[in-house]
Amino acid sequence: MEPGARTPRVNKRICVAPLHFRRLRGAEKDSSSTAAGMFTRMLKLRLLNAVAPAYFFTATVVTFILHFGFFMPTIFPSSDTSPGGSTTVPTVVFLFLMFNALGNYAMTILYPAASADEMAVPVCSPHCSDKVDAHYLLNGRHFCKLCKKVILKRDHHCFFTGNCIGNKNMRYFIMFCIYTSCTCLYSLVLGVAFLTVEYSISFENPLTFLTLLPLSTGYFFTGTISGLQLFLVLMLYVWLGIGLVCAGFCCQQVLLVARGQTWCQMQRRQLAENRSPWRSNLTDVFGSNWALGLILPVHTAQMCSEEPLKQD
Repeated sequence: MEPGARTPRVNKRICVAPLHFRRLRGAEKDSSSTAAGMFTRMLKLRLLNAVAPAYFFTATVVTFILHFGFFMPTIFPSSDTSPGGSTTVPTVVFLFLMFNALGNYAMTILYPAASADEMAVPVCSPHCSDKVDAHYLLNGRHFCKLCKKVILKRDHHCFFTGNCIGNKNMRYFIMFCIYTSCTCLYSLVLGVAFLTVEYSISFENPLTFLTLLPLSTGYFFTGTISGLQLFLVLMLYVWLGIGLVCAGFCCQQVLLVARGQTWCQMQRRQLAENRSPWRSNLTDVFGSNWALGLILPVHTAQMCSEEPLKQD
């Protein structure tokens, strides 16, 4: 280039345009992948929302059949059906536990936590922290994308009941967990007694129960034990697992209720604005006739009106 010649100008728009288009394509790919991931997660949640109730009812029917078809006739072979008979007390205890578990399960569904004043789908808050099954709204509300309803004081979505747990059905959900745990642990005791009487299995050694499932599986494939015995052993572990999980979850929910806090607030690390004493918080959920609610699945709490809550 000759001295003094002018340097040709480069069109910056031509150079910047391809980079701009690449960024747009990358953003479109990210949004499409995010939408696909959200769709996949929502599909899994909807499938779980349909499978979990079916699993619960199947386990309930199997428990009934095992109790009255195998446990009672084997453990208590006496045919005495008088009020003081050998099978009367365990049968009454089992029916009482099962009645309260199923009754509170039905009350959890019959008293949903959805708001009756908001039927339209609201717009999500820009600061939404729930990305999958629910959107956090203002005024302490949530919109559940599984229930497709606005939930007042939402705690979580229970897949076994198929609806959200909130301020209206928390008391029934806690009692459902309590009696489900008691029913499972009671069935576990009867199952252990049945295996002891029917198959002469001794549970004096604590390691017997821990090694029961792997040993029974091996014996089943070698033809040593029947499929019924293996199924009973599997049910023992199912009852133990459900009983312990429900008991732990119940303790956590009672603690949150006593603090006036929900599971959603705890996940978002938001302190409860309700500074009432723990007795008052428990009364708001369980009602003044809480003793009656402990033995019967009845309505004991006076539900508050759906007045606007304080802005978060």
